[in-house]
Amino acid sequence: MPLDVDSFSGKRVSVIGAGISGAGLARLAHRLGAQVFVSDEKKLQDQSLVALFQSHGIEWEDGGHTPRLFEADYILVGSGISPNAKPVTESNRRNIPVIGELDFISPFLRSRIIGVTGSNGKSTTTALAGYLLQKAGFSAEVAGNIGKSLADFAFVQRDFLVVELSSFQLHWNTRFACDLAMVTNLAPDHIDWHGSYEEYIRAKAKILSTQSLGGFAIVQETERSVLFGDREDDAHEVLAFSWNGMQSSHGRKLLADEKACHVLFRDETGAEELLFSFDDVPLIGKHNMENAAFAAGAIRMLTGKGIMRGPLFSGFKGLAHRCEFVANIRGVTYVDDSKGTNVAASATALRSITGPKIVILGGQGKGEEYAPLAEAVKSEAVAAVVLGAEKERIVKALNEAAFPHIHEVSSMEEAVQTASTLAFPQSTVLLSPACTSWDMYPNYKKRGEHFQQLVLALEDER
Repeated sequence: MPLDVDSFSGKRVSVIGAGISGAGLARLAHRLGAQVFVSDEKKLQDQSLVALFQSHGIEWEDGGHTPRLFEADYILVGSGISPNAKPVTESNRRNIPVIGELDFISPFLRSRIIGVTGSNGKSTTTALAGYLLQKAGFSAEVAGNIGKSLADFAFVQRDFLVVELSSFQLHWNTRFACDLAMVTNLAPDHIDWHGSYEEYIRAKAKILSTQSLGGFAIVQETERSVLFGDREDDAHEVLAFSWNGMQSSHGRKLLADEKACHVLFRDETGAEELLFSFDDVPLIGKHNMENAAFAAGAIRMLTGKGIMRGPLFSGFKGLAHRCEFVANIRGVTYVDDSKGTNVAASATALRSITGPKIVILGGQGKGEEYAPLAEAVKSEAVAAVVLGAEKERIVKALNEAAFPHIHEVSSMEEAVQTASTLAFPQSTVLLSPACTSWDMYPNYKKRGEHFQQLVLALEDER
């Protein structure tokens, strides 16, 4: 179904979801001349959003979906709306076209697009890429799942738009094409939403399958065949990342050498080019060196090596709640990785931070198995403090892995107090829950903020 500026003028458009992406879709549809109706199953708490809808003449309902939702020529789905959600299946039954966020917005974007997805690291990689572009003098913005609605950049001309893309958004994608697409890594996540790991990967791979011929891509060397299948040679120019010189027989390479602490870019001549030293990256953990490598590799691919001068990342401030340093109290380092909401993220954080660690785990699960987490805890941590809805399942996995130092608690206050009691000089207390926060907090940010408050209160007790 071709879409253009005139496709929605005078049409009735319903938007499912009034979150950041849904509200952005509603504003853009209104701008295109549509009669817009927004429906959300939750009560709208943001009065500024209510005021915005009122000022634009956008009708809405909250606290559930009524038949009014289906009085539409088109249904738009905000980020996170499942294809199995009742409003979607009912729209399909009524033969009302359902359009995903990316498909709806893509005809109206006027900037070169760098798309970033992956199971972990995509927010940091997105922020790093935007920072490097701005530092090099380009007009660049970051948008998408990182916090700014992509719809707000319709008709806006920038040199580059760096867009963080979730598997939910990509599930619906059939036409959104990136000039450069990055898949930072793949690991089981959101299995409850997608139904299987295979479907989750299929959604992630859509960032590549919708690219135009000759599009640029950066992926993990170990994951390129899973993502591309047989399409790669004809459609993409790929930069493949690997540690310690692991190489394939074809393509460009983005190589990390742990001993030398730098990343090498193998250019068109076959020569190796130093991009940056790990010492220049003001972030904690080996996984953040990967994020920096992806970001720097993207800028190098799109703009050439002329801008890659000096300490690239000087001045960059890491994103909150992503292996964020909180404090050092009596020789103990406290790190907030509340954004570690899946097993792979927490396992990566554990392996990326050196020294003995006391890890705080638990929250609401996503349908994952915890055996891989238990193995990471066993090899990297001296103790685990476990709380939340998944406490029983995580403790069971830790016991099955024969990890003996398990401490069950019922609140974050008790978790921080217990972890601080167990900690000793030169050790790290790491909040990396491997679960969402929704059993105890509205989002990972609130969980991280509470953790930080409790840690800083320990400092006040000295």
